[in-house]
Amino acid sequence: MKIVLMGAGGKMGCRLTDNLMKLPDYQIAYVEISEPGIANLAKRGLTPTPQAEALRDAEVVILALPDKLIGKITHEIIPTLKPGTMVMGLDPAAAYAEVMPIREDLTYFVTHPCHPPLYNDEVTEAARKDWFGGVVAKHHIVCALHHGPEEDYAKGEKIACDMYAPVLKSFRITVEQMAILEPALAETFAATVVTAIKEAYDKAVEMGVPAEAAWEFLSGHIRIEFAIIFGLSGFPFSDGAKLAIKNAYEKIFKPDWMQNIMNLDALKRSVAEITDSLKN
Repeated sequence: MKIVLMGAGGKMGCRLTDNLMKLPDYQIAYVEISEPGIANLAKRGLTPTPQAEALRDAEVVILALPDKLIGKITHEIIPTLKPGTMVMGLDPAAAYAEVMPIREDLTYFVTHPCHPPLYNDEVTEAARKDWFGGVVAKHHIVCALHHGPEEDYAKGEKIACDMYAPVLKSFRITVEQMAILEPALAETFAATVVTAIKEAYDKAVEMGVPAEAAWEFLSGHIRIEFAIIFGLSGFPFSDGAKLAIKNAYEKIFKPDWMQNIMNLDALKRSVAEITDSLKN
């Protein structure tokens, strides 16, 4: 299968390159124009292929590109692709914001890693520190067939599992559901909450708690709290903890926080900003 990896020498591109270059089922053309990216490919014994040459016989085009560039670049390349080519995005934003031109005779597939689970069975130091997964740590992925014949889903899922390996499970969802997960749930909400947790941790250290003690106490309690709240532990919070949560919740969160973040109108505004489509 002839695959073109756009942005092959970038941060995500290198992760995919390291997996795909080892697989004999794929003939990969690596497209990269930045000097650092070309240097990254050279470290792997690879040289970039000119874009027009790479795309000429492409069966799959993987977009390992920044969200804000996908609209511009896909408007350039999609008219040149042969019928039946699969265009694979690594993030739902561009597809959900509709910044890519859709050709009826092409397939559009979107996939994204879930990253290693909070509760996992990794035992090696290398796996435990593979934060994003897909190098040595196992993780799940999500996949969506955005446009194209149903039979192309299996093709896209196989490529996704190969390029994100080692994969535990692949979950089929829609592009809209993927966008609800990221940016809305994982970034807009969860990353913001974790940022606030870090600020509270810093304050605890400023108030005199030794940093290492604060980290170990906080991270251990967060693990328990996730297990209790998501029903994994089999036991509830203490009455004191329930009271602390009740008293603090309204002080920390605005009453309308959910409708301002976890709704489709807010999500559409968010992906428009991410892909820069508000300016187009």
